[in-house]
Amino acid sequence: MEIQASPSVRAYAAEKNVTLVDVATSLKRSVLGKEDIDRFCATPNTNLGTSVASAVANTAEYWAIDHAQFGPISVEPLTRIEQVAEANLSAANAMIPQVTHHDYAEISAIEAFRERVKSEAQQRGVKLTALAFHLRALAECLFKFPRFNASISADKKHLILKQYVHIALAVDTPYGLVVPVLRDVTEKGLWDISSEVSDLVEKAQSRKLRPEEMAGGSITISNLGRLGGTAFTPIVNPPQVAILGLSRSEFRPYWDGSTWQAIPTIPLDLSYDHRIINGADAARFMNAYRKFISMPELMFS
Repeated sequence: MEIQASPSVRAYAAEKNVTLVDVATSLKRSVLGKEDIDRFCATPNTNLGTSVASAVANTAEYWAIDHAQFGPISVEPLTRIEQVAEANLSAANAMIPQVTHHDYAEISAIEAFRERVKSEAQQRGVKLTALAFHLRALAECLFKFPRFNASISADKKHLILKQYVHIALAVDTPYGLVVPVLRDVTEKGLWDISSEVSDLVEKAQSRKLRPEEMAGGSITISNLGRLGGTAFTPIVNPPQVAILGLSRSEFRPYWDGSTWQAIPTIPLDLSYDHRIINGADAARFMNAYRKFISMPELMFS
């Protein structure tokens, strides 16, 4: 079930120590408002922490420490987005048995292509980012490996396979992490993807995203390449079953049979729900992804 709720509703649910999945399942509806949270909490036996997520939320004793006894402190309030993230990420980490597959891909062809079209990019007024290639490659892999574009049903008895490819993009903002969704990625070219991503990021930074622009993602991509790091373990965002992390590009040694060469690469980190995806699935998925990145022309053949 794909739940639609505004940031204020998500924050309100976090304050009440309930999860939106529990509310939606109990009320049998996917679009939720504050009144639905209140109705859920008022119903007997629904607000007693029956889910793993609720159990995780009710652990205040671990944090109820007077830190001032050890030295000077200061206190600042969490933003609403951070409060929502605290509840959602705690639930995700508790409910999903996650595994992370680490790999890397050669990016020589992508960088050469971007260099060739610099003048065209200036004429179009659009910066062709490397992220556009990753989004399109990820979309192609979702089409090729449908179990990565799926969700488990609420009763845990069925796998819902999605016929659309919408990719959620984790965006760092001064107010916290927000995740807008780029829709129908397989139907878009690189220029359109770059332009739409730029618009979504601008909306995220200015807090102008609508709730429907943050719903319906097939998978999430988290790009830390501008900031650094060689690897990390992104957390799967339910009801999705996978998330791809990108770290900072780096040169790696490569033996071509006669000499060593330094080739530009990007580290890749794929976290996935082990209930649906096994290690061999992840390896095959990443092999296909690496091929699309190293030979981007295959994405459009």
